Amino acid sequence: MQVILLEKVTNLGTLGDVVRVKDGYARNFLIPQGKAKRATTVNMAEFEKRRAELEKAQAEILSQAQEKSAKLEGLMVQITQKAGVDGKLFGSVTNSDISDALKTLGFEVQKASIRMPEGSLKTIGDFPLKVALHTDVIVSITVSVLGDAA
Repeated sequence: MQVILLEKVTNLGTLGDVVRVKDGYARNFLIPQGKAKRATTVNMAEFEKRRAELEKAQAEILSQAQEKSAKLEGLMVQITQKAGVDGKLFGSVTNSDISDALKTLGFEVQKASIRMPEGSLKTIGDFPLKVALHTDVIVSITVSVLGDAA
């Protein structure tokens, strides 16, 4: 299916690109999320009329993400979990836990934007992670997992 992208989508294209994607990806993700529309002649004409306002909205979202990244860059988040004597956690620290810890520090970050390439954290220590605030804005933070013997 061919769609017109209404915003920049990672590994797909930028605003205004007409791309071919699998039908399910378009129907189940891109179109319901408002990231794309079907590439019909009517939708193409409508997009060209709205192009300026869509570009302005995307620039505003990008500037907000950049402001947030300036505050988040290099931040250290401490999370305490129950752990054994060998440093292994009883459970794990997930992106949801990190999102909640950031929320208590005053930063609203979606759990899906926290990149954990090695999976959830299962040991005590400091772990550098990336947070994707926008497709163009990726911030580095450090998560410090502390053990609780109690």
